[in-house]
Formats: sequence, C-alpha cells, structure tokens
Amino acid sequence: MAKLGFNDPAFQTSTRPPQAPQSYAAQTYPGGPAAGQQSPGLVPPPAANLENLYSAPSADAVDTGRMTIEDTIHKTLATFAVLLVAAAAGWFVTTMNPGMGLGIAVVGAIAGFVLGLVNSFKRMPGAGLVLAYSAAQGVFVGAFSLWMEMAFPGIVLQATLATLAVVGVTLALFASGKVRTSPRMTKIVLIASLGYLVFSLVNVGFMVFGQNIPFGNGTFGDLAWGARSIEIMGMPLGVIIGILAVLMAAYMLVMDFEFVQNGARNGAPRKLGWKASFGIVATVIWIYVEILRIIAILRGND
Repeated sequence: MAKLGFNDPAFQTSTRPPQAPQSYAAQTYPGGPAAGQQSPGLVPPPAANLENLYSAPSADAVDTGRMTIEDTIHKTLATFAVLLVAAAAGWFVTTMNPGMGLGIAVVGAIAGFVLGLVNSFKRMPGAGLVLAYSAAQGVFVGAFSLWMEMAFPGIVLQATLATLAVVGVTLALFASGKVRTSPRMTKIVLIASLGYLVFSLVNVGFMVFGQNIPFGNGTFGDLAWGARSIEIMGMPLGVIIGILAVLMAAYMLVMDFEFVQNGARNGAPRKLGWKASFGIVATVIWIYVEILRIIAILRGND
C-alpha cells in the first residue's frame, strides 16, 4: 500500500529523457545583446535598473498587509489623539454646564464599557470601533477629571505625571527584557482583574442608587471607590486596593507590549494593530483612573 504523500508527483521519479539545461545566454535584457548574438554567459540587468531596485523604499505594513511595530505605534498615537480631544471636550462641557457634563460622562462611561467588551471579544476590531471607544472614554475621563480637580486642585497634573511614570518604567523594563509575562501569572492577573471589574461595577451601582459600600464612609471617597474608614498597617484599604489595581494594570500593559511584539514577529494581519492599540489605551486609562483614586483618598485623609 502506498504511503501517504508519496503518490504526489513531487515524490515520483520522472521517466522522461533528461532535458538539455537552459542556456541563460540566450536570454536578453534591456541594454544587453540582441537575440541571436553570442554572449559569454548570463547578462545582468543594466546598472540603472539595479540602482533603482536598491534605492526603492522597503515594503511597509500597507504593502505587505502585515502587522509592524511602527504601524501599530501610529495607530496607538491616533487612538490617544482621539482620547485627548474627547477628554478636552468633556472637560469643557462640564465646565460650562455641570449638569450636562454629568449626563455625557455617564453616557460616555456606558458607551465605553460596551464598546470595550465588543473590542475585547472581537478578534480583529476595525478602526471605527477602536476610535469610537477612545472617544467615549475620553468624554468620561475629561468630565471625571474635572470633578476630581474641583475637589482636589492639582490632582489631574499629579495623576498624569504618575501615569506617565508608570507607563514609561513599564515600557523601559519590557524593552530591556527584564519584565516578561508567564502563563501562570497571566491567569492569576486575568482572574483578579475580572473580580476587580465586578467589584467596581457593584460599587458604582451602590453609588448610583445612593447607597454606601459596606466599608465606605459616605464621603467623596465613595465616589472614588474610597474605603478610607478601614486601615491596614496604617494605610487606607482603598489605597491598598488601588495599588494592587495599578500593579495588575502594569502587568496587562506588558501583555499588550508582548502582543505587539509577537504579532509583528509572526507576520500577523495588519488589522490586529487596532486591537493592540485598543489594549494599550484601555490599560493606560485604567492606570490613570486608579492613580486619581489613590491620590484623592490620600489627600482626603489630610
């Protein structure tokens, strides 16, 4: 019985008489010898053609249709640009009309949450979905930042600088190869993040309906998921929870960087760059909001 694959013509021996080797000297090139003229051997293309080949730009992500680090950076910058513009709009509207600002902030938060779920479960979300998520979250972040700034002047600048520091340090450690993910740690962080998401949603539900989370104290700290009335080793519980959340977000940022690196290395479809940019922007927003909370709790205790 024939073995699988060996009936393919590629594995069979040809019974035809051997063919004479093709003479490359018979081929002509622009600027080379004319047909019928003798040539000592293979005639290369003219030097002008070779110069054009070497001077031509290398193929980019558009030409190859593959994911590259540079193309993903461009997509991420575009996503951040939309986020900042929407945040400025949310800040401005809230300044002019706090009631309207509250309304659009709630709408932005809900729309951002729904679009975030869609982008997370969709294998290759397009530019429209990712930029729409960034715009919705930007409106929420802008309005929320203004409320925090009115309660604690200077807090937005502090949180922004701290966020840049966390992202910069994480990127530097990843680029140096000192920080990498592991399958076991990834499972732990994903489970913990899911639990924290459920906790945050329940906490928001309590606040919306005018109730206090059991360990809250009924002050502005509840708006920031505070928990200032309970301390562990002299540190408010809300601060401890916030620090753990920032550490989880930093780990997920490393996961985002690895996603970009592996996608570019393995020649993933170019469209996956939008999913990578979504992951990075969503994680940075999470870090910023958590740092806002931590600073608000600490300054609220002063």
